[in-house]
Amino acid sequence: MDEEENLEPIYNDQPDTNELSGQFYDNQEDIGNDSIKKVTGMYKEWFLDYASYVILERAVPAIEDGFKPVQRRIMHSIKELDDGRYNKVANIVGHTMQYHPHGDQSIGDAMVQIGQKDLLIDTQGNWGNILTGDEAAASRYIEARLSKFALDVLYSPKITTWQLSYDGRRNEPVNLPVKFPLLLAQGGEGIAVGLSTKILPHNFNELIDASIKHLKGKPFTLYPDFPTQGIADVSNYNDGMRGGRVRVRAKITQLDKNTLVISQIPFSTTTTSLIDSILKANEKGKIKIKKIEDNTAAEVEILIHLPAGVSPDKTIDALYAFTGCETSLAPLGCVIENNLPLFTGVSNMLRVSTERTVQLLKRELEIELGELEEQWHYLSLERIFIEERIYRRIEEEETWDGVITTIDEGLKPFIKHLKREVTVDDITRLTEIKIKRISKFDIDKAQEKIEALEGDIEQVKYNLEHIIDFTIDFFTRLKEKYGKGRERKTELRSFDTIEATKVVLRNTKLYVNREEGFIGTGLKRDEYVADCSDIDDVIVFLRSGVMMVTKVDDKKFIGKDIIHIAVFDKNDKRTIYNMIYRDGKSGPSYVKRFNVSGVTRDKEYDLTQEKPGSQVLYFSWNPNGEAEVVTILLRQLSNVKKLKFDLDFAELLIKGRSSKGNLVTKYSIKKIDLKEKGISTLRPRKIWFDDTVSRLNVDGRGELLGEFKPEDRLLIITQSAKVKTIIPELTTHFDEDMIVLEKWIPNKPISVVYYDGEKSKYFVKRFLVENENKEEFVITEHPYSKLEIVSTDYRPMAEIIFAKNKGIQKENMELNFEEFIAVKGIKAIGNQLTSDKIKLINLLESLPFELPEEEIKEIILDEIDENNLGLEEDGQIILFPEAENPTE
Repeated sequence: MDEEENLEPIYNDQPDTNELSGQFYDNQEDIGNDSIKKVTGMYKEWFLDYASYVILERAVPAIEDGFKPVQRRIMHSIKELDDGRYNKVANIVGHTMQYHPHGDQSIGDAMVQIGQKDLLIDTQGNWGNILTGDEAAASRYIEARLSKFALDVLYSPKITTWQLSYDGRRNEPVNLPVKFPLLLAQGGEGIAVGLSTKILPHNFNELIDASIKHLKGKPFTLYPDFPTQGIADVSNYNDGMRGGRVRVRAKITQLDKNTLVISQIPFSTTTTSLIDSILKANEKGKIKIKKIEDNTAAEVEILIHLPAGVSPDKTIDALYAFTGCETSLAPLGCVIENNLPLFTGVSNMLRVSTERTVQLLKRELEIELGELEEQWHYLSLERIFIEERIYRRIEEEETWDGVITTIDEGLKPFIKHLKREVTVDDITRLTEIKIKRISKFDIDKAQEKIEALEGDIEQVKYNLEHIIDFTIDFFTRLKEKYGKGRERKTELRSFDTIEATKVVLRNTKLYVNREEGFIGTGLKRDEYVADCSDIDDVIVFLRSGVMMVTKVDDKKFIGKDIIHIAVFDKNDKRTIYNMIYRDGKSGPSYVKRFNVSGVTRDKEYDLTQEKPGSQVLYFSWNPNGEAEVVTILLRQLSNVKKLKFDLDFAELLIKGRSSKGNLVTKYSIKKIDLKEKGISTLRPRKIWFDDTVSRLNVDGRGELLGEFKPEDRLLIITQSAKVKTIIPELTTHFDEDMIVLEKWIPNKPISVVYYDGEKSKYFVKRFLVENENKEEFVITEHPYSKLEIVSTDYRPMAEIIFAKNKGIQKENMELNFEEFIAVKGIKAIGNQLTSDKIKLINLLESLPFELPEEEIKEIILDEIDENNLGLEEDGQIILFPEAENPTE
């Protein structure tokens, strides 16, 4: 006996087993030891059998029809009960249990999920709400029947392959003959043993269009579409395969300066879970809100009320960064094909489904052709049998065989045109024709029926020969019949990446003890530095010339004699540090200008030449690259004639933080005083607008809006006739109806033509923005008033096209805004354009205009990265008093 046979357990006589682990031991002493013995028999196969069952029979849908077994059995049961009226879901669940060997709860839950997708089941009653997460009522209270779409595409008994149910009492379909990419339309997910699947739902009409494109040999691309709507970034969808990622956001708009509205939510969330995540973020201090109202019913409406002074734009970004308002979905295309798991993309799923639809339609046509030919064959025999009076020849026959033989012989002269041989069954059917029918037989009507059948046969044959065109027509009819109201719900858009450190609410305070060298949020008795958050970094400079970037903490020792501390932004290249330091205890002094980026957290960087006794004598930090002028006083020495001189930082280049710097003096410095505050030495920053994500950027993406100095602003005009100017911040959100976005030139007039709803007339006005910090409505506030055209050119022109009046067409009129009306106040009504009825107003090319020459003084010290926005807080200057010891 070999080793494996030795270990084969005897089930009836084996007492020493550990049933929980499935391991067998030779005796009780082995229990608890580390030695594990090999097992065979049933235990060897059980896990694989269980895994196979879960994968094939419970968790993963089949690629053929897109159903899991429980879903397929539910749809089969509904069809068996279908009589056009609603059935109690409890009755359907009970009927399904004849096919599905599991509890009623799992069947009921699966049926509710199908019903909530609003495609296959026509529901009645409370089926729950996918938006709020409310559950459906008990199955005894809700009703269902098949939708018309399901009846059209799911069932065809003649081409369905059947198998016995689990108890052998009934037949159930192996797969339903689904003639539509149903799996992609509904989506599906499941967790099996060792694998899982997550197929996202797609748009009904887009799936049909893609199927038609595939049949025509054209390329297609599929992206998900969610019933909860929302906004999706599918740039990394990866065809729905493993490794792909879809980012989904709620749709958040600004109702007013203190209120945000969430009108659409991300897929896989509910209003309840979304509100919970917002409240948790508020509790943790990531965002700051006053209260939340949930007014969701048929449509989502969550109102978020903000405290006074909280930025709505920054809060929107924070909601995306710290709450469920943005989720990331990881698709995983896994289906069952030929009883094996198959990992594939949604494009291949659609191709397989479309090709299967072609084959199913072909089989239906072949069956229909056979049935039509059978009808034609029998009607032809019937006509011959009656027209040639063959029925009279059997009157004297006494035996059945004689009757059959007589009819067969009587038919032979007339059946040469038939498409198959006459069988005994054919003759038997002829004998069953009643005398009454024979007596009323109309030869012309019979021939018409035969010719009609011949026409149907030719049509079916034509469809079979052109099966691809037939399938395309089938999909086209589906779209025409059921596509209305199934337009795309989810908006596809590229997202910008939100940096959490830029949008997090700074809800705690940072303190410093400069002498002792401690920083942290817990040093409340020491010097206040700035507001910060628990995810911020802090930059610290010591008098010894050491710099460090570290994480915010409750209390942390950095080093004694801290001269500067601030919240650090790693992407900030506009903040310029001006520094004068002494090299060693008594060495020469050097001056340098630098910015800080690309540092390693908690690493000490020495900004001097690392000689013992080196010391920072002067230090300032400048958010917009300001360059001040300082006065330097030297100590009294016999050989030094000039003890006082000025140093202008604007004359220095901005270099790296590790540079040595320029020599200031080789003599000992007594004191450094600020003589003159500096102006920015950086070029105006270039700002672009990326229409794809509706965001400003400094990376060169989209349309260049111009070069902006710190005091420059953006002009925004919306279709709803609101005008405002804003500081160009990268976190700004823009209204969907924005029609003008450009750099604001205060003295350049804005020209508009609008329709006054109260007076039913068109008016023209030109105005300047009078209050740069206020959003203003520039047309009358009647509900029917509307903005027709707007121009921000200096000398715009427009063409007025008049409507016909009593058949007379008036010539078009050219409108010169500059001559028509002078620049007036923003609240002015303007001048009436015309009393005639207007058909159309078009903007023309503007008249030429030359800007007056202006002297522009620009100081450019270095080609640093001017395309990055700087910090907005004011810089501070540290002056060190005269040292007690000349060597210090």
